[in-house]
Amino acid sequence: MENKINIAIAGYGNLGRGVELSISKNPDMKLVGVFSRRDPKSVETIFKDTPIFAIDTILNYKDKIDVLILCGGSKDDLPVQGPEFSKHFNIVDSYDTHAKIPEYFQSVDTPSKQNNKVALISIGWDPGMFSINRLYGEALLPDGETYTFWGKGLSQGHSDAIRRVNGVKAGVQYTIPSNDAIQKVRSGVRPTLSTKEKHTRECYVVLEDKSLAKEVENEIKTMPNYFADYSTTVHFISEEELRKNHSKMPHGGFVIRSGSSSKENNQVIEYSINLDSNPEFTASVIVAYSRAAYRLSQKGDFGAKTAFDIAPGLLSIKSPHELRKELL
Repeated sequence: MENKINIAIAGYGNLGRGVELSISKNPDMKLVGVFSRRDPKSVETIFKDTPIFAIDTILNYKDKIDVLILCGGSKDDLPVQGPEFSKHFNIVDSYDTHAKIPEYFQSVDTPSKQNNKVALISIGWDPGMFSINRLYGEALLPDGETYTFWGKGLSQGHSDAIRRVNGVKAGVQYTIPSNDAIQKVRSGVRPTLSTKEKHTRECYVVLEDKSLAKEVENEIKTMPNYFADYSTTVHFISEEELRKNHSKMPHGGFVIRSGSSSKENNQVIEYSINLDSNPEFTASVIVAYSRAAYRLSQKGDFGAKTAFDIAPGLLSIKSPHELRKELL
């Protein structure tokens, strides 16, 4: 295929590996390379022919990159990288600190507009696909309530937040939804559910020093935007147990809108996902939106965008004619 979209990856953790895999499944895209803070010689990619570069050389490749996918963490990496890289590249990221999305949006909107770039932020399944389905539910059934349940699954963002706590050597976090709460919502009843009634959070942590257990547990449980509003359990385990029992990254969830179209009729809309690999699916969403970022750039539609601003047709490799013929 001619005129392939040239994609680059900034950051090569679980999400970066997922993006590398996803690009290989999109014939209209080409991977320019991986840009890492690590020594390029120490980075082992999935495909042996994937080029690896030091991230501080990335500006040398400005003319070779159509879209830069940022694969860093939302807590510390993206708040710095998003505003900086949006000056030089069309970017897509998966910033997922929900409470701070409006603030983060503004931080990338100005530099991207000033430099004629597109910045698609908070792209993934939540925020992202779940956000769209919440919007659809509210728009179609204005007289109703929306409920979002996550899990059971490993949360990348929350796991990353755990690993940033002083004294933590490694760790993962699972979000567990309440089956009772889900069934109440599916029945058409519109229950009032507190945060704690909908989910619990379980953390499995490897300590650098066992004497830090109390401090680490307290910092995790009181962390705003991540754990403070939930019933959180912290388990301290060995590195061996972490590798053996917590190396996979499943996830899932539901968005349910329960609403009335009349006094007699209640309607329930449900969107659900069941994932073997959270990072690989998140990466798949990001890569599809990279196609949209490139197309918006070609049209001169610059600035920061979210999933709400992207027409579905821009995500597909198919032409508008093919979409009308095959999917409409």
